[in-house]
Amino acid sequence: MTRRRWIADEVSADQAALTGAHADHLIRVLRVRAGQEFDIVAGSAVRRGRVIRVTEGRVEFELGEELPALSAANIVLLLAIFKFDRMEWAIEKCTELGVRKIIPVIARRTDAHLAAASAKRTERWRRIALQASEQSRRSSPPEIADVIKLRNSMDLPGDVRIVLSESEQQTQLRDLLGNRAAGDILLAIGPEGGWAEDELRAFQEQGWTSASLGPTILRAETAAIAATAIVISELGD
Repeated sequence: MTRRRWIADEVSADQAALTGAHADHLIRVLRVRAGQEFDIVAGSAVRRGRVIRVTEGRVEFELGEELPALSAANIVLLLAIFKFDRMEWAIEKCTELGVRKIIPVIARRTDAHLAAASAKRTERWRRIALQASEQSRRSSPPEIADVIKLRNSMDLPGDVRIVLSESEQQTQLRDLLGNRAAGDILLAIGPEGGWAEDELRAFQEQGWTSASLGPTILRAETAAIAATAIVISELGD
């Protein structure tokens, strides 16, 4: 049976610990006991961990052999903020697929109430990414950046920078990925209602390439998940 994986909150030499709510899930839901073994992400390594002590809000492990670890795909998502329940779904699933970083951005058509509340959601998004990383046996969670305005994100560097646009008629996402080495790939996913025309012009002026996911109009969360899956499939990550 595959061992569950946990990302340690504390690491010191050959010991590690989960603390707070992170530990409470293991204690109260999974009813962990001393002697049980799990895979523990300890810093940059994944190691076999044996539970040596369980106390209120804390589970301590003795660390053993180092285990093989998978690296995250070199995919950075610029994710325009949309309805929070659907955005959480997108963050969870794109984490499971293996993206390296997610940057929440405020676009022209981002709902004003969502934009105002978004900064307070960042820590929740990070917890969701952490839990999804453990569930999918990642070696580390993706970085969830602080919320920024779209205009401050367009000049971010990347080997390939693609903005997904429902108005693009010619170029499919997979057409831009053939025969490319796996460098950093930035994918910009628009909000509900899509990108505004001036935003698409700004992307073009900054050197981004427009691409389509096909003739149907996808919800923002579906587009994020589908685009991530296509890139990983095409590049063989």
